Amino acid sequence: MRTRVTDMFGIELPIFAFSHCRDVVAAVSRAGGMGVLGALYFTPEELEMELKWIDDHVDGKPYGVDVVMPASYEGADFPAEELVGRLQSMIPEGHRAFVENLLGRHGVPPLSSDADAGRVLLGWTDATARPQVEVALRHPIALLANALGPPPADVVELAHSHGVKVAALASTPRHALKQVEVGVDVVVAQGTEAGGHTGEISTMVLIPQVVDAVDVPVLAAGGIGNGRQMAAGLALGAEGVWTGSLWLTVEEADTPEMAKRRILEATSRDTVRSRSWTGKPARLLKNEWTEAWESAESPGTLPMPLQFMLVSDALRRIGRSDATELATFPAGQIIGLMNQVRPAKDVVFGLVEEYGEALERLERITED
Repeated sequence: MRTRVTDMFGIELPIFAFSHCRDVVAAVSRAGGMGVLGALYFTPEELEMELKWIDDHVDGKPYGVDVVMPASYEGADFPAEELVGRLQSMIPEGHRAFVENLLGRHGVPPLSSDADAGRVLLGWTDATARPQVEVALRHPIALLANALGPPPADVVELAHSHGVKVAALASTPRHALKQVEVGVDVVVAQGTEAGGHTGEISTMVLIPQVVDAVDVPVLAAGGIGNGRQMAAGLALGAEGVWTGSLWLTVEEADTPEMAKRRILEATSRDTVRSRSWTGKPARLLKNEWTEAWESAESPGTLPMPLQFMLVSDALRRIGRSDATELATFPAGQIIGLMNQVRPAKDVVFGLVEEYGEALERLERITED
């Protein structure tokens, strides 16, 4: 397969795989696509170790790193050394009490020690993401992606000075144009079907609008989980696909077994756009956690990054308990088609095979 993105990155297949798991990233790149490591939950020191591992296991194939540098968030003008403390002071006690009451009703125990506490503020701000960018650019990455809004222009310039291309996610044509204005090389047009932060426009409607709006290559994202959907994305004008939820259940994924099981059993109706994770709309697995934040008792969610700071320890506690009814995580509507565990390489090859079958079917229709 050959498109502008395969030429741009020297890859065989225009398949980009976002994952927080280094094993998945390396496996997809070795299979001919491009794995992209989500850096959000890693400290700079941890990210250094993850990328060193990928360098050693990717067989010289290109890979990328994804950071979160939101264009707007609470505390954007706070000094870096005061950021966490001042943001913590902005969280109302009523919200803290709501979270504790919710956990108490479900019998979720406290963490065993302060050292066990979650990371309340990793890469959710410009100040905390920049160290991740610095680490990433010390490695032979081919792509730096920003998952939420246009990346700062100076970060784009810095990446380009290292010979690294830049991508950014967009959920409207207007957002795509802003990405191009700051110099991104690839726009990821992400429809509302996608897991994690996502807008309101469906992939089928969004892709041609973004393709018509910008002159850089566009990747189709949101509900891309098989070769037929990949063919549809390229038919709409995209030059590759950006996939995420698809990799949660591959053999290499470090997804907890409980979460894997729930994904395999879920239907496409079992997700919901909710602000209960970060304060911005994100598609999550629907359950009693997401429903609680929409209930009459809810105090309402807080703006980014306060919401995640509020719930980070709670989510960690839930993950270490038996309260599976509260365990939620980003997941797209494609989970309704995910019903088996396979090696990442097989998933990549399956996408290509199904893509070819889709083209053959269209050719037969045309001939008839």
